[in-house]
Amino acid sequence: MSDVSDAGPEVLIIPTGIANLASVEAGLRRAGAQVRTSRDPAELVDAAAVVLPGVGAFDAGLEGLRGLRGIAEALVERIAADRPTLAVCLGLQLLLHASEESASGAAGLGIVPGRATRFPDSVRVPQLGWNLVESDPACRLLGSGGYAYFANSYRLAEIPAGFACGLADHGGRFVAALERGNLLACQFHPELSGRYGAALLRRFVERAQEVQPC
Repeated sequence: MSDVSDAGPEVLIIPTGIANLASVEAGLRRAGAQVRTSRDPAELVDAAAVVLPGVGAFDAGLEGLRGLRGIAEALVERIAADRPTLAVCLGLQLLLHASEESASGAAGLGIVPGRATRFPDSVRVPQLGWNLVESDPACRLLGSGGYAYFANSYRLAEIPAGFACGLADHGGRFVAALERGNLLACQFHPELSGRYGAALLRRFVERAQEVQPC
């Protein structure tokens, strides 16, 4: 990875093996962050900010995450401590209790209440392309809404209690993103979402800068 200015906070990306890390890394660097990957649970618990990326199937994503010894537990710990954490696409679904996609019935991390379900057959599945995100006024990191790029076959259809949400519509309303404290989870790809996504990543990096230990 190339050297960057040390002015911004360090953001650690979890290398799950199920994501295009290059685009996520590039988006974060443009937002002013120093970026590297880490498989060290202790580092991930205490980092200024952490990103959980992901694409593909729920079972494969969960296997990749749990295959990194101690990382799932580190994620649970840092989110419980309200440290800045961003989950992207499948990363959001891995935070849930479960997914209809799981052939084995495997449990997710259980950080966010809910179960991912498949889009209805009345619309194109997977959803590929741009869709409007409308944000709850309580959203701070997500911003006021805009068009974002999605690539998903499953989604969280019910708003979880205790979270501020952004919603989109594809065969019915679904959770496009959710946030609580310093946790932000996006079903869309902010790193591929133009100005809207770039502004979101800047807000996330700025939050990490504000709350990181001296």
